[in-house]
Amino acid sequence: MFSPAVADLSTLALQVDLSSLALQIDVNVDLDPVANVVGSAVGSFLTTLIVGAILVAVAPEFLEDRMAAVLDDPVGSFVYGIFVLIALALVTFLLVISFVGIVVAIPLVLVAYVVWAVGASVAFLAIADRLVDRDGDDWTTALLVAAAMNGGLVLTGIGGLVAICIGAAGFGAVLEDRL
Repeated sequence: MFSPAVADLSTLALQVDLSSLALQIDVNVDLDPVANVVGSAVGSFLTTLIVGAILVAVAPEFLEDRMAAVLDDPVGSFVYGIFVLIALALVTFLLVISFVGIVVAIPLVLVAYVVWAVGASVAFLAIADRLVDRDGDDWTTALLVAAAMNGGLVLTGIGGLVAICIGAAGFGAVLEDRL
């Protein structure tokens, strides 16, 4: 039906159309690293403030017990927290690649995030409590200092790594008695 020259021309025309289509695609990704860092810092500040306030209101004995655990053995809590975090990442990865496990992986990640937020709040409150020397049940200043420390560390580049380490120590302290 077609001669080889006509088939080559139609293939060439198709290639030209595809390449011109590829050139017309406009991927407009707006990356603003300053806005991303500031947003993360504000999120860390608010998370520490809100979760810390909930812990103070709902479970002050648990909070003080876990704060003492972080301060008594910070290295042990950190190592345990990092170990559990790596194990969670591995289990989540294995669940996700099995496709059936996605149903289990999503709630697992959500629970891990909540426990991480509680642990980070505990650890930052432990540090803030040492810094401000709160009086009895007055947690306001300690909460604000803890939230400001977390947000301030995330605001700086290397401080974000320090915030993750502090959060891992709190994460390990919260899970120490549970696992």
